[in-house]
Amino acid sequence: MEDSILNGHNKQEYPPSHTAEHLLNQTMIRMFGCGRSRNAHIERKKSKISWPLAECPTEEQVQEIERRMNEVIALDLPVTYEYVTRNNLPPEVDTGKLPDDASDMLRLVRIGNYDVCACIGTHVENTCEIGTFKINSWRYEEGVFRIVFKLV
Repeated sequence: MEDSILNGHNKQEYPPSHTAEHLLNQTMIRMFGCGRSRNAHIERKKSKISWPLAECPTEEQVQEIERRMNEVIALDLPVTYEYVTRNNLPPEVDTGKLPDDASDMLRLVRIGNYDVCACIGTHVENTCEIGTFKINSWRYEEGVFRIVFKLV
């Protein structure tokens, strides 16, 4: 299905940071029951990502996010792709970030059994290629929790 027609992609991500974004979204979902972030700025040097949360996470919870991220990265999970039509999406795939004009054929990115989402970006082949996840800073303001992270 590599020749399937998908939407065009207008940016070139740094694959380790972009893959870490997927893992971080799933970690937040598992820890806080929130959805995937709708506001992320992912770069090579540092990245920012935000989620609406009803309460401010504790310092211990923030440390736990970092710990869990590095634990998952160390599992050396494979990053694989599959192509499905919108009518055949697994129930756990959130389509909320898809553009209105997204094609009927979607590429799903699976990171082991940890995460799956529709995405046309670039990724590493295995999570061990990500490096160490480090939270530089975080803040909670007006119901929005933002993490600034880097990979070392």
